[in-house]
Amino acid sequence: MVRGRLHGIARYALELARRLPELAPDLSFLGLTAPEGLPSGLGALAPSLPLHRARAGFLAPVWEQPALLADLVELSPDLFHATSFSLPGLWMGKLVATLHDANHLALPENYSPAHLLYYRLVVGPRAKRASALLTVSEFSREELAKHLNLSPYRFQVIAPGVDSLYQPPTPLEARDFRQRRRLPERYLAAVGNPKAHKNLGLLAKLAPRLPLPIVLLAGQGAARELGFPDSTVELTELPEEEMPLFYGAAEALLLPSRYEGFGLPALEAMAAGCPVLSSNVSALPEVTGEAALLLPPDDLQAWSDAALRVLRDERLHRGLVDKGRERASRYTWDSCAMRTLAVYRRVLEKSRSAR
Repeated sequence: MVRGRLHGIARYALELARRLPELAPDLSFLGLTAPEGLPSGLGALAPSLPLHRARAGFLAPVWEQPALLADLVELSPDLFHATSFSLPGLWMGKLVATLHDANHLALPENYSPAHLLYYRLVVGPRAKRASALLTVSEFSREELAKHLNLSPYRFQVIAPGVDSLYQPPTPLEARDFRQRRRLPERYLAAVGNPKAHKNLGLLAKLAPRLPLPIVLLAGQGAARELGFPDSTVELTELPEEEMPLFYGAAEALLLPSRYEGFGLPALEAMAAGCPVLSSNVSALPEVTGEAALLLPPDDLQAWSDAALRVLRDERLHRGLVDKGRERASRYTWDSCAMRTLAVYRRVLEKSRSAR
């Protein structure tokens, strides 16, 4: 699942891969990568465990499932953890599967018919036979249970974490970052992609109302595609080590998504000392609690009023920073890894007991 731009699911896989071997020296771990291997530039996220290149890539037409079967037969693991919805439908070994959300099923208009077919033929049937199912939020547990016709009690919720690198930058660090990236002295941050459920189009409408520019991190050409004004600063990509600076140097993060299985950018921004304005739907209220301003995802006036309040009210701004940092501190990758390891051990012990 780690390929191209480092999305939330890729980070989840990498954070587990670099922690689990140290937590369980009695177990042997092996990482299954895409055929091209891991991307360069992962820095501290690069796992030290042995890696095996898969015979075919994720969702490769026709070949993914037989190739995944061949890989797992060759490696012969006692347990395989699928860190996203690429499940081995033809392999009948012990499977732990993490399904992060149900957006392919809940929002079918955003995906191709092939994705829906994959869920019906592979994900749904194999999930029913998995040794353990994990997900990242109570919202996702209910959504997955509904769309896959499973009991919600089949899923254990283990939340992702925030890396310790996400800390508020010093004023000097923030200034140097802005100068290096040619960013305005004050800006509002936005992250995501052009998919409809990310709802960045609302921010394109909001931008002309704001006294500060939006710095958009959503891939090359996203600003033009979504209709952002010329005042918008577009960042195509940032290395992982600069993400805390991107958030920490911003006046606030604007996160209007209509559907999130978790919402890791909200937590990462909070950890970096950035106030968060978030939509009040899907998993985002569960994740942010009272540490963010929660707004209806399509109420342009509410977003405008809230953004202006955060920019003008220093007491509100400071309160959101303090609450956000406390909230983010509750979520750690170490806790996520330890709880996941406990699932592995339970599955392995059950397997031994059944022999």
